[in-house]
Amino acid sequence: MKKRKLASAIGYSPEDPAPQLLALGRDRQAERIIAIAQEAGIAVVEDGALAAMLDLSAKPGDFIPSWCWEAAAKVLAFVTKEGKK
Repeated sequence: MKKRKLASAIGYSPEDPAPQLLALGRDRQAERIIAIAQEAGIAVVEDGALAAMLDLSAKPGDFIPSWCWEAAAKVLAFVTKEGKK
């Protein structure tokens, strides 16, 4: 069985109570999310576990569930650090 590709885009604003799921996609949609990030110069982080958890527990526009915050924080910290280079 072919493994499905998952991608999510997350963001955080200090005014918000938690990180937010901005986009979520599978297969072709996932490839498009990744392409858009790369075209915008945003670092892409591969975290299959986080993508799978978000796929099962949230939809775009939702705040990320508290049990995903630690993983999301690590991704956001990396992307923020890469963006400052």
